[in-house]
Amino acid sequence: MKEQSMRTVKVAVIGAGWWGTNAHIPAFKKHPQAELVAVQARTMEKARKIADDFGVPQACTTVDEVLAIPDLEAVAISTTPNVHYDHAKAALLAGKHVVLEKPMTITVAQAQELVDLAEQKHLHFVISCPWHYNPVAIEARKLVASGALGHIKIVTMVFTNNVAGLYAGQSLDVAFHIDKEKHPEQIPYRMPSLSSYSDPVVAGGGQIYTQVSHAAAMLGFVIQSDPVEVFARFDNAGTAVDVFDVLSIKLANGALVSLSSHGLPMPRDQRFDLHAFGDQGAARLDLIHGHLEFHDRNANETTYPEPPRQERAPNTAPAQNLVDLILGKATNGSPATLGLYAMRVIEAAMRSAQTGTNVAVEMHTPFA
Repeated sequence: MKEQSMRTVKVAVIGAGWWGTNAHIPAFKKHPQAELVAVQARTMEKARKIADDFGVPQACTTVDEVLAIPDLEAVAISTTPNVHYDHAKAALLAGKHVVLEKPMTITVAQAQELVDLAEQKHLHFVISCPWHYNPVAIEARKLVASGALGHIKIVTMVFTNNVAGLYAGQSLDVAFHIDKEKHPEQIPYRMPSLSSYSDPVVAGGGQIYTQVSHAAAMLGFVIQSDPVEVFARFDNAGTAVDVFDVLSIKLANGALVSLSSHGLPMPRDQRFDLHAFGDQGAARLDLIHGHLEFHDRNANETTYPEPPRQERAPNTAPAQNLVDLILGKATNGSPATLGLYAMRVIEAAMRSAQTGTNVAVEMHTPFA
């Protein structure tokens, strides 16, 4: 038997679309101890081309084909949100370790079932949120856990990015204002389907599922306290899904959270900020620029080193983390419980926006 440090892990990608080919296939191909044995797409023509282009031996059109591959240990699932639950459940039932794209599922009940199933079967389960691997996010989490901020009173968050065109059903190049003639290198290997973000049946919703899933998971990652109440207002900006979202969240530790997110930033103005204010200190986290400051009540200020750009949202980190987990070389940097945390915020926000009422969130206490 090969020593653990030398063995390889057989992996596959289910849903080799835009993000699967942009993040998960490269992640597995770059990992020295991962063996990418299969990719799955809905048609054999697409699956075969992807397999040939990336040097993957097997092309599949169904999840069952993938899961039947001998000695397969893990899968990355990057299909559309409406089938995340079905595909992740099938993989977990088959005894495979999983990295699952966000949003985790469409409902809290689905997400809870998947988390419970992975725990029952002693399987590694990662939610694909690259921001959790940002060194300053990790330092911010440590700061909060250390008690340096004291009792956290207020958290303000802003998350914006240029995806409003996708919610309107535009192609990615149009939505992102890419000139295909002048900048063909900016066109991804595969483009998302026009319905992947604009159809609520496929996507679940707009900004709330697509991007607040990141922001809410980051709230749980850094502050480590459950949501207990959510009040939300959405503006769809003339589309079938939400584009502008404002959430007011109360956490179990008493902190009051203001979370604003939208898909229409000004050019070059993408933001992902989290500011936490406690009775003993304050932390200011800018994930886009990799900046973290801590200020205490005595006017002392600590500024943390800014990581290189490629380390701020490392798209390959979740899938590579899964391989390292299987090899016993790492801890889970983005556990699926954070995907469940985000779903609790998302589902409550959807209900609140629909009813105009404050919504109580069932306690889960993953941070107790």
